[in-house]
Amino acid sequence: MVRRTSALVFLFLLAGCSGGGGGAASTYVPAPVAPPIAPPRTLQSTFKHVIMIVQENRSVDNLFNGFPGADTVPYGINHTGAKVPLVPIGLGAGGDVDHSHRGWLRQYNKGKMNGFDATTSGTFFPNVPEHPAPAYGMVPRSESAPYWDMASQYTFSDRFFQSNSGPSFPAHLYLIAGGSKLVAENPTDSKWNCNSTAGATADVLDSVNTELYTGATKPCSEAQTLGDELDTANLSWRYYAPTSDATSTGGIWSAYASIPHIRFGADWARNVITPETTVLDDIAAKRLPTVSWVVPNFSNSDHAGFGSSTGPDWVAAVVNAVGTSAYWQDTAIFVTWDDWGGWYDHVAPPQLDSMGLGFRVPMIAISAYSRAQYVSHTQYEFGSLLRFIEEDFHLPTLSSSDARAATPIELFNFAAPARAFVPIATTHSAQYFRREQARVNRAPDD
Repeated sequence: MVRRTSALVFLFLLAGCSGGGGGAASTYVPAPVAPPIAPPRTLQSTFKHVIMIVQENRSVDNLFNGFPGADTVPYGINHTGAKVPLVPIGLGAGGDVDHSHRGWLRQYNKGKMNGFDATTSGTFFPNVPEHPAPAYGMVPRSESAPYWDMASQYTFSDRFFQSNSGPSFPAHLYLIAGGSKLVAENPTDSKWNCNSTAGATADVLDSVNTELYTGATKPCSEAQTLGDELDTANLSWRYYAPTSDATSTGGIWSAYASIPHIRFGADWARNVITPETTVLDDIAAKRLPTVSWVVPNFSNSDHAGFGSSTGPDWVAAVVNAVGTSAYWQDTAIFVTWDDWGGWYDHVAPPQLDSMGLGFRVPMIAISAYSRAQYVSHTQYEFGSLLRFIEEDFHLPTLSSSDARAATPIELFNFAAPARAFVPIATTHSAQYFRREQARVNRAPDD
């Protein structure tokens, strides 16, 4: 009896497995396979393009006064300790404010931050009366609305310092080379490059004493630059700027023109691009390089004393071009200003070497992964932008500023999905800047 039952069970199982006997065939259903887990997003896997838009001569207290969450004040302190209200002075107002290294020493006043009333001002538009204390000014929000829109949508840094404590020439060198070889002032010639007149020099600081000048050098000397490192890594780059031989359009800020092996080498024709509005065409034509610098002409620069307030719209035109292109999800845009322009700022900069840090300048980090409505209080400097690029594309450090600087990783949320781009509202369109780029303007004495 036991043997017969076992045999029947065996035959039943065999019939089920074979699908015989005229019954319905069994269907094999594989176990569900879990989808692959996407690797965590990182700096290197996110950004394939980095753009540095470099504007002119504004401090945090001057350009972003009252910005929600940012450390700004409505008044300054003068040498007597009295409070001086910061009064509205428009982007297009006449007059410029001293922002030389010597001027910085007076304003900084050994950390007291009370020498701004000793600042001198030049007058380029005599029909515009100057404020009695010209450094104590702030830009009306109505004139800087596109900047506020960018900073509100994305990430604003209120502890971003110049790596140098002086004017544009050394500042722009820091933004391409991480240093200026202790050059602290602008050149004596109207051309800040390798085509300057014979005898043109720029003052050099002592390596220890921030108040001691040790001599002068030509505005044309060799230095290893980020462009060289990108060349070595076979990565593309472009420096969009006005022509360096027409200073009235802003070409004095074309920093690579003062590096001989680039000014007189293959990189000059290939990577230093004029006019600066070409960046708009390159984005539209899908020719954006890995790393870009975008330098304005004087009209669009925010530089005081030039009678123009189109700078915010110019920057917005570049940001909008990227945001509405295929580059949006893999591009980081950093908007900053090359120096403080002589304007009041209340935060004493840490002193890391004889060149700086200088005063605060605004910085906005714009991308699909920038933290929304976020104000960072972490200390950054010009070298931080170089370090960001170096870490993104596995490049070595160039100098002390990028070696010591914090990388602005916290400005981004790589765990979040990419954000859709919302265009920045402007008065002037991108086509306006394409049409107007050929204007020739008289340059203020930077």
